Amino acid sequence: MPATERAVELGLAAAQAAADKLASDILLLDVSEQLVITDVFLLASAPNDRQVMAIVDDIEDKLRGLGTKPVRREGEKEGRWVLLDFGDLVVHVQHQEERVFYALERLWKDCPVIPFVDADLERAGGRN
Repeated sequence: MPATERAVELGLAAAQAAADKLASDILLLDVSEQLVITDVFLLASAPNDRQVMAIVDDIEDKLRGLGTKPVRREGEKEGRWVLLDFGDLVVHVQHQEERVFYALERLWKDCPVIPFVDADLERAGGRN
C-alpha cells in the first residue's frame, strides 16, 4: 500500500520548508512498502551545523501550522544529523559529510521517489 495522502502532503510541505532554508539534495521517499512504522522519509542536506538547525526549525514550524508536531526529535545537540519523527513522516536533515558517509538513499534505493519541485524555482521558471 503506498504512502497515505496525509504523509505525502506533510512530506511535500517539509521539503518546501527545507528548500526555503536552502537545503540541498532534497529527496522524498515512499518507504511504506518497506517499513511498518512510517510512510515517507525526507532527506535533506546542509553545508554546516547552523544551517541544519535552521532547516529543522523551519520544517517543524511549517508542519506545526498544518496541525502536527514531532513525536520525537533527535540529534539537535550536535547539529550534524537531526531526525524529526512525525509518525507517518520521518525527516532526516544531515550535514553534507554525514549525508555522503551514511548514504541513506542507497539503503532505500528500491523505494519510490515522491516528486518534489521547489515552488520558488517553479515560479522563477514561469517568468522566463
